[in-house]
Parts: sequence; structure tokens; C-alpha cells
Amino acid sequence: MAAKTVALALLLVLLVSTAQLGMGARRRMELYKPDPADMLSYHAGAVLRGNIPVTILWYGEFTPAQKSIIFDFMLSLSLAPYAAAPSVAQWWNTIDELYLSKAAHTNSINVQSTKTKVVIENQESDGKCSMGKSLTLAQVSALAAQAKPTKGGIAMVFTAQDVTVEGFGMSRCGLHGSFATSATTYIWVGNPATQCPGECAWPFHQPIYGPQGAPLVAPNGDVGMDGMVMNLASMLAGTATNPFGDGYYQGSRDAPLEAAKACPGVFGSGAYPGFAGELKADEATGASYNANGANGRKYLLPALYDPSTARCNTLV
Repeated sequence: MAAKTVALALLLVLLVSTAQLGMGARRRMELYKPDPADMLSYHAGAVLRGNIPVTILWYGEFTPAQKSIIFDFMLSLSLAPYAAAPSVAQWWNTIDELYLSKAAHTNSINVQSTKTKVVIENQESDGKCSMGKSLTLAQVSALAAQAKPTKGGIAMVFTAQDVTVEGFGMSRCGLHGSFATSATTYIWVGNPATQCPGECAWPFHQPIYGPQGAPLVAPNGDVGMDGMVMNLASMLAGTATNPFGDGYYQGSRDAPLEAAKACPGVFGSGAYPGFAGELKADEATGASYNANGANGRKYLLPALYDPSTARCNTLV
């Protein structure tokens, strides 16, 4: 009997101790505040502001209809008057307000106006794929150089769905880089329609891993091109705010989290892994979107991280 009493007493002590440990752990978690050095912040480098000249290289076969989806998105960035809210122009202005306008003017390139605008200077096509249909990242950079971006500008390289690029769909859906000697930048985005739609066109295609809910309907009826717009928007946000690796970012300079990449998979309010968030639906097609654009277009654009609130800023 005495042994049972001792055992019960020991069990009670153990339970109380465990509860106290749990309460202590919770208190420590509640008291924890992230180090500001670990947050997405400005590192005193250059950003792209004012009029940003853009040159485009279409690598591989794109139909006129496919090109128009991206071209209209680019026009939508600086559309005046704005399309109906929420709009692509509002999304772009959010980048200006949260990031570009707060950077040191001495570190801004092409500051000719108070608003930042994207200006398409030239488009070229390499339909025959002069460097082949399997590209390294070095070849992507070389193609961008061939597009001859001007100072403070961006060369955009778009690869067709039958062109493979190093790491495409495995570690990246696009990338941005720079040519420091000429103060120019470049963006590459590939068409994921056949190679990696689950990785680079979600939520318009079922993901490879995780919840397997029904995919959303792409707003422009082309899963690959609508996926490209989402990835282009993310790369464009990163390029404008962190063009040379010393602007706005979080973490390692070699693998930074940037304005849109800091909010992966977030497109609307209430988003969580496997759910893109509350979005608008087109009454005629049932397509999901969160931004209106030029020529009646609709797009799905990534959320933007707000450094002042440490939250993801969505249009809807």
C-alpha cells in the first residue's frame, strides 16, 4: 500500500513538472521577438525607380496569343487610368510605396519621376533556339546580354515550354540577376506547362506534394502562360527592390527572400499551405484572379511582404 502511495506521489510530481515545463515553453515562445536583423530589410543598396526600360527576348516558339498575355501584363503595370480595382497597377504601386519610395534617392537608378514605370523598349524573337533547347544558367545570362538592356533597365528572357533550363521546376521557376559593370539587370522565366506545372503553375495545376484539391481555373485560359505571369511578377518585384543584391532582402545574399518570395503561395487573404487564399472569380469563366489589367485581362499576382508590419500584403 505504501509503495502504491509513493508511486502515485511520484506520478503527481512528474505530471506537475511536465505541465510547468510546457507552461514555461509557451511563455518563452510568447516572449520571443524576432531579431530585426533577421527580418526583410533595406541594405542601403540601389533600387530601380523612375522609368525602367525593358527589352524582351522570346526564346522558342510562342504564339501571338501567348505573347499578348505577358505583354498586356507589362502594360498593366503602369496603366493610366487604372483598371478596375483591384488592379495590376495597384500591385505595382504597392512595391513603390513599401520599398522604392523609402530607399535612399542617391541609390536609386533612373529617377526621372516620382512614380516608377515600366517602359517596353524592344522585343526580339529567337524561335529557332540559337543556343539549343537545353540551357545552362550561364547561357540564360548570355541571352539576356544579347537583348542589350540599357542602364537601369531589365532584359527579360522568356523560354518556351519545350526549352529546358538548369534547375527549372526543381529549384526555381524563374530568376533575376545583374550585369554590375553596365548597371543593368535581367529576368528569366520559363513556360512550365509541360515540364513542371505542379511546381511553377500552382494553383492552376495540382501540386506534386501536399493537398490535392482541384486546381483553379487560369484567368487567361493558359496554365503555362498564367503561371509565367505569376513568376514574372515575383521576379520583377525582386529585381526592382534588390537589383544588385544589396537592396531589400532577408537572409543570405546568395539566396535571399525578397518582396514576393517572402510570401510563398500567398495570393489572397486567409492563405495557408495548399490554399491560395480568398480570390475573385470571373462570372463568365469561373477563373480565379486578384488583379484586373489592360485590355480586360485578369491576372493572379503574388502577395508582397510589408517590412513595416512583417505581414504579407494582398490585393484581395
